[in-house]
Amino acid sequence: MLKDKDRIFSNLYGMKDRSIKGSMQRGHWDNTAKLIKQGATWIVDEIKGSGLRGRGGAGFPTGLKWSFMPKPEAKKPSYLVVNADESEPGTCKDREILRHEPHTLIEGCLLAGFAMGAHTAYIYVRGEYVREREALQIAINEAYSKGFIGKNASKSGWDFDVFVHHGAGAYICGEETALLESLEGKKGMPRMKPPFPAMAGLYGCPTTVNNVESIAVVPTILRRGASWFSKFGRPNNFGTKLFCLSGHVNSPCVVEEEMSIPLKELIDKHGGGVRGGWKNLKAVIPGGASVPLLPANICEDALMDFDWLKEQKSGLGTGAVIVMDSQTDVIKAIWRLSKFYKHESCGQCTPCREGTGWMMRVMERFVSGNAELEEIDSLLEVSKQIEGHTICALGDAAAWPIQGLMRHFRHEVESRIKTNKNSHLAAE
Repeated sequence: MLKDKDRIFSNLYGMKDRSIKGSMQRGHWDNTAKLIKQGATWIVDEIKGSGLRGRGGAGFPTGLKWSFMPKPEAKKPSYLVVNADESEPGTCKDREILRHEPHTLIEGCLLAGFAMGAHTAYIYVRGEYVREREALQIAINEAYSKGFIGKNASKSGWDFDVFVHHGAGAYICGEETALLESLEGKKGMPRMKPPFPAMAGLYGCPTTVNNVESIAVVPTILRRGASWFSKFGRPNNFGTKLFCLSGHVNSPCVVEEEMSIPLKELIDKHGGGVRGGWKNLKAVIPGGASVPLLPANICEDALMDFDWLKEQKSGLGTGAVIVMDSQTDVIKAIWRLSKFYKHESCGQCTPCREGTGWMMRVMERFVSGNAELEEIDSLLEVSKQIEGHTICALGDAAAWPIQGLMRHFRHEVESRIKTNKNSHLAAE
């Protein structure tokens, strides 16, 4: 378990002063200029050395992503865009940073922006996060009044501005290129890649899009050193991570823990255990609604990191752990996710536009058992035709929960169909 002295987010629960004064007492904005004067190359190398991987779901190495940005002498301006459009069901970690630790994010923006030659950062906040946006704006105003951002930010010689953009609540705007479209005032619809944002992003200029947590941990990594951060977790899965525990646990919570922590330990120590005891566990979605679920027998030895969960054909995603006990109708649960993805599809790609609705309707019939056994394979086939055939990853996100259900709980679907058929025969 992570010790308190190693926690990056010391005010995660809002028990302390979140103002700039309180943040400075906890070590933030401490000699930021000194870090900047180490140079952009040093900052990027430190982040690379720390092994930090993007905390938004994909797990791409953050330092490597920054290094794709063109050099500052390029004619076009560069931008840093922070993805605070936290719409993944089950995820609420970035929300806690925005409302209780905003200065970690703002200082992280300055350091990351300097590292990639950007003088401007845009923080794109989820539409439903009204109070969070307000808390963030207050913190930005405080940072400007102190001279920590703006002209000659923190007396570093680097000019840096931070703007907040409030979204309208569309899930698809969490996809980085759809987010950029929305920022430009257009409908949030994903762009074709290439070109990637690092070459042509916001307003056609070099842009890096990072998750809130990915940016908020940067100041602490630079102060404590890459070697400190990389001592947590397994190889290639370094650092600390915010995990969200929800569903059938006794104490739902958001907690900072080290990477690669056993899932059982995470649930028992921080979530107060599964409702009804560990033996009452049925399944866990380990990384937010878009990743395939894992049955109880796999959860027994599960490690919460990118690589272990990928080996089990699931994923760490955003670290949102959704726990389901044995009383859960797992078929109905996955149908509900299918309904969500159908609702949130932007409609740009035919496989997703048509396929998400079709999958939802088939899943709805599986819930009642009003289907044929052959339809299970038809559904899986359609899910594979959607997966990997759309501009963005929403198609994959819609397909994976269904694939996970059929991989581990196909027998339940088959049993419900057979039971329904038998009840109709008996009625006749």
